[in-house]
Amino acid sequence: MSTIREDVIRYVKKKYKAEIEYLWARYPSYGIFRHGDNQKWFGLVMDVPRAKLGLTGDEIVDILNVKLDSPLLVDLLTQQEGYLPGYHISRGNWVSILLDGTVPPEDICSLIDKSYRVTASSKTKQAIRPPKEWIIPSNLKYFDSVHAFDSVKEIMWKQGAGIKKGDTVFMYVGAPVSAILYKCKVTETDIPYQFQREGLTIRSLMKIRLLKRYDPSRFTFDVLNKQYRIFAVRGPRGVPEDLSEDLNL
Repeated sequence: MSTIREDVIRYVKKKYKAEIEYLWARYPSYGIFRHGDNQKWFGLVMDVPRAKLGLTGDEIVDILNVKLDSPLLVDLLTQQEGYLPGYHISRGNWVSILLDGTVPPEDICSLIDKSYRVTASSKTKQAIRPPKEWIIPSNLKYFDSVHAFDSVKEIMWKQGAGIKKGDTVFMYVGAPVSAILYKCKVTETDIPYQFQREGLTIRSLMKIRLLKRYDPSRFTFDVLNKQYRIFAVRGPRGVPEDLSEDLNL
């Protein structure tokens, strides 16, 4: 029967393709997990005498150090059985998890995932983040977006910074329409394209598929301004929670 330590090592290897690394001759059982790109650690497995952790007993216990993004979460966890302030890594929101069966395996895995995200590079964070909703602008001066989906369900569109495949975009069509007309799913990104005219520069395209049409009188600029606190749509921007709820009704 495998130990929890061994289960942790297998989980990290399978999900993140990260092998445990043993760096210290003096502590041959101490192993780290780190990102392949920025080399930052997201986990440290150790075996430590319980007494050094402030616990009763003299036996050795396995622990896993992970990094979290919130001091409040660290405080909440370390008040619970099975969690301790980061052993030997007390700064930067590290916490130690006892690998003795006190903490359920699913909770350990969840915290490994969180530590991986917290310590990831910007590129990795972008790749692993969950799908996001955006409002994107359309200028009728450059494209007749009012009739964009009259005969097709999928079109190419200028890709905004931060948008990735799987995201949802709500197209806001500018004056004289001045309203959100479409809900679309991003099906492909990073399509090379070179275009420059009258101050408009496009270096890459995304492919978007129509999911829903809106009545031009529903989500007008006036409504967006007064009800949802949106005062301008000049580039891709996130969707406020209350607006998202209404757009997805």
